[in-house]
Order: sequence, then structure tokens, then C-alpha cells
Amino acid sequence: MAWSFSGHTPVYLQIAQRIRAEIIRGTYPPKSQIPSVRQLALTAAVNPNTVQHALTALETEGIIYSEGTAGRFVTDNTELIDAARQEAAHQLVGEFVSRAAQLSISKDELIEMIKEEDI
Repeated sequence: MAWSFSGHTPVYLQIAQRIRAEIIRGTYPPKSQIPSVRQLALTAAVNPNTVQHALTALETEGIIYSEGTAGRFVTDNTELIDAARQEAAHQLVGEFVSRAAQLSISKDELIEMIKEEDI
């Protein structure tokens, strides 16, 4: 089934974000090979050039690396993966707090709501 994308962010960034999240979750553990550009393009139902752009962005971050014709692999630098996890968490919290503020929900109310949730 094709991935779904929003119209607010470039597709290549959404693909990079999804792969980054899978790395953070451990779907692709350190040193594991990620699917090829063609495989990802077929799965996501996008142009291979879009996937290539996403993977290049992840390589620039250092979260994946290329081994020539062998493919791309997840970094074994767990500190870098942890930093990506923290950054994603901070972004999520920022978006959550911003949306709560639009509803006039106080910080104390948010904290209580979070405590009541089962995770």
C-alpha cells in the first residue's frame, strides 16, 4: 500500500522523516541495511529521484551511510540516533504545546492530561 503524504511539506522530507522514525524505533537497527531506492519508491509509490533526495538528506545528517554498490546502512553511532530521537521528541512536544495553547489549555492542565493517559 502506498504511503500517504500531506501537501504541507515536500514529499522527500516526509520520506526522510518516516525513515528516520523507523531508525529511531529500531525497525532499522544500527548497521542494518535499509531498502534500496527502487524498493522504497515502489513501497511509497513515488519517483525514485524523490527517494534518492530523501536518502541524501539522511546521509547528510549522518544517520545513514552508503557503502558504494552494497547499499545504504544505518549508522552505528547510537549517540547520533539518540540525538535524532530527542530532536523528534522536542518537535512533537513543541507542536503539541502550540496546539494546546490555541485551545487555551494551561501547562498544568496539559501535565494532568498526560498523567491520566495510558502509554
